[in-house]
Amino acid sequence: MKRFIETLKNIWKIDDLRTRILNTLLLILVYRLGTMVVLPGIDPTQLAALKNQTASGILGLLDMFSGGAFSNASIFALGIMPYISASIVIQLLGMAVPYFQRLQREGESGRRKINQITRILTVAILFLQGPGYLANLHSQLPESAFILKGAYFTVSSMFILTAGTMFVMWLGERITDRGLGNGISLIIMIGIIARLPSALWVEFISRLNEQGGGLVMFLLEMIALAIVILLTILLVQGTRKIPVQYAKRIVGNKQYGGVRQYIPLKVNAAGVMPIIFAQAIMFLPIVLIGFANAESASGIASALSDPKGFWYNLTVGLLIILFTYFYTAIIINPTQMADDMKKNGGFIPGVKPGRKTVEYLDTVMSRITLPGSIFLALVAIMPAFAMIAGVQNSFAYFYGGTSLLILVGVVLDTLQQIESHLLMRHYDGLMKSGRIKGRSSINM
Repeated sequence: MKRFIETLKNIWKIDDLRTRILNTLLLILVYRLGTMVVLPGIDPTQLAALKNQTASGILGLLDMFSGGAFSNASIFALGIMPYISASIVIQLLGMAVPYFQRLQREGESGRRKINQITRILTVAILFLQGPGYLANLHSQLPESAFILKGAYFTVSSMFILTAGTMFVMWLGERITDRGLGNGISLIIMIGIIARLPSALWVEFISRLNEQGGGLVMFLLEMIALAIVILLTILLVQGTRKIPVQYAKRIVGNKQYGGVRQYIPLKVNAAGVMPIIFAQAIMFLPIVLIGFANAESASGIASALSDPKGFWYNLTVGLLIILFTYFYTAIIINPTQMADDMKKNGGFIPGVKPGRKTVEYLDTVMSRITLPGSIFLALVAIMPAFAMIAGVQNSFAYFYGGTSLLILVGVVLDTLQQIESHLLMRHYDGLMKSGRIKGRSSINM
């Protein structure tokens, strides 16, 4: 405890770090206040049906990412997910379209152009998602809940929802520039954490009254949650170090090179992207339910849209394994890594430079990706096991999936940045021994 207090004092002594922390907290507060502001023209006392709709299922997951803004019919209801979707599309285009490949190689100017294109695509996605969200409001809420009606309400709400998401994007960029961590990731994390106290309380009351088990069962659930979090940290932090030896050069009286370094290959290089891709595809059964007339088609769609069902979780698990290999192949290029090593006079001990190095890196990456993808799939379907065990839906989402990976990744990244500031000023780090290994991003 004494060391913890001393660390807090050291953090407060650093002016730059103190300013960044305060800026981050202030911007997060603005975001949280915005999630409570209901769209103009809607009676906030008549949102019970919308809250019930988002209590479970995929819509519940979307509500979690928005920090409850989706169920509150807030001005931030669409959240940051349209921007995430646009970023995914741009990443995929960067692998296939020469124009985007050229922009990625142009450095800072290319990055600014890509960011601008991403924002434009985000607006286009918002104009597609906005009418869908408003249509869902009309189907769930009673007519008396709408104070404003007709085209005036639709048009004004569309512009407000679009402006709300763009404002959230701006907040994320300000957090990245003047705060701590990746702003977009931090906003998603805060939205997830905001649901934790209420979900924890609901689960506690449920164990005491409805489901039984009492405090003993509740404590067992907490222990299980802690174990899952520790295993997720191992998944996020797990790396395979590939030794690289650099040739020794003597220029005059000085020696250059001759040192051994390592290439850290992550067990889960794809991050949360495979889960996001898999969940996006699993939206299709919900659409099929609405359009399919045949009972067989409707039955299949229903089976594939049940988060607790066997076929849903089997399909999600297989999709995650496939997408993990796919996305890892996109972001990890063994040929480029081998060429870079060759140009800098580096080689892997026992492996010939060139094609043999490419084959070796590809083999190692394939071997570590397989257990990583299987473990990632298990983490993704863990909430289903929690629901089957009797855990409330709202609390079960914290046992795995995208939410847990984002929480772990963002927290580690933020703590690493704080530790870097401390070490730069010759203070002790956050840990008694060793250093925190964060992620520069969570691959979103």
